[in-house]
Amino acid sequence: METSYIIIILVLLGAMAATVPVFLCLFFTAVAGFTLFTDLPLLVLAQSLFRSMDNFALVVVLFFILCGNIMTSGSIVNKLIRFANVIVGWLPGGLAMAGILACGLFGAISGSTVATVVAIGGFMIPALIDNKYNMRFSVGVMTTAPNLGVIIPPSISMILYSMISAVSLEGLFLTGFVPGILIMAGMCGYSYFWAVRNPGFIRAPKPTWSEAWHSFKEGFWSLMLPVIIFGGIFSGAFTANEAAVVACVYALIVELFIHRDMKFSTVKKVMVNSAVTSATLLIIVAGATCFGRYLTMEAIPSKISEAVVSSITQPWIFLLTVNILLLIIGMFMDIISATLILGPIFLPMLASYGINPVHFGLLMTVNLGIGYCTPPLGVSLYITGALVNRDLLYVSRAVAPWVAIQIAVLLLMTYWPDAVLWLPRAMGWNVD
Repeated sequence: METSYIIIILVLLGAMAATVPVFLCLFFTAVAGFTLFTDLPLLVLAQSLFRSMDNFALVVVLFFILCGNIMTSGSIVNKLIRFANVIVGWLPGGLAMAGILACGLFGAISGSTVATVVAIGGFMIPALIDNKYNMRFSVGVMTTAPNLGVIIPPSISMILYSMISAVSLEGLFLTGFVPGILIMAGMCGYSYFWAVRNPGFIRAPKPTWSEAWHSFKEGFWSLMLPVIIFGGIFSGAFTANEAAVVACVYALIVELFIHRDMKFSTVKKVMVNSAVTSATLLIIVAGATCFGRYLTMEAIPSKISEAVVSSITQPWIFLLTVNILLLIIGMFMDIISATLILGPIFLPMLASYGINPVHFGLLMTVNLGIGYCTPPLGVSLYITGALVNRDLLYVSRAVAPWVAIQIAVLLLMTYWPDAVLWLPRAMGWNVD
């Protein structure tokens, strides 16, 4: 390895170890690389920084962030939870199943794990504990189920992967449904068997048809939101960018004029919070793009690709190695930065192993999504730990069986790509 590479790695890791914000770690490392090891002016870096944010593909991310904030400020989230609870709440472990389904429904709108943890976990963990569910069980399920926010489309990380790889965003979205459903089924099954073996919690009575119908009517406008998003995208009525805007307008109208749980005075606060979150995302994109520009100028991705291809000959070994690497990286780096940095490094290798780039995009998303729940830096661990006033070790132990379920689904789709690619193919999207 060249001395310059070692210096760059040490600068990056040192900045991260010093708890410097990720975007500054990436930007300062890029500046150091350009200054010390290239003859190019720093003006090239400044141009890359601004060009990275001047990207129309990012519009969809920003509007889905706004849509998620509108939902959490109104009553759409509560109505989704109540509907899910009526459907499965009467089963053993039903309240936990309701939380899992609610995470899937919310993830199908917000595209963010952190937003799902705050919106669903903040409500469901106290509810589970109040209904005599074990503390560790409650924390475990509501820390890991929000990973569905980045697996079930629309997913912010999938949007960014599509941006750097130029694969079909709609096709990539469709690959997320199968693993999302399998994870929900696996987690619900575990909840059921845990509840059978650990009685003592409060179990809701089986709802009557009239109660179920009333819950459906109450949550109808909330349930229509994912229908509008996916129906519009996959029917061709509008693009993913337009779907994000339509979702925001629809959610705003529902909360202001139908549910009437959001006041006009709240709209400004929601807009400002969304702008701050969006700005944070854009800064990370800019820092990652600058770092990626340095890597490209030094031809580092192609050199890594040549080294990997020469040492790993079998596709299944390559996929296993990448899975382990991404799971480890997910422990230390957020999914947005990891996607933007590692995507350009891995993409040149895929053709050598005959790996579908759409399939690989899903693998990256699920791998890095699981990283939200793995110590030492899993964001979800700290959020739920703060909610229940428990330390990192306690929460890490609580999530262990749930993370195992998600890793099992990850391995299944890693070595059976047709299980996730059949849906976009059946819908007519080119993913080959």
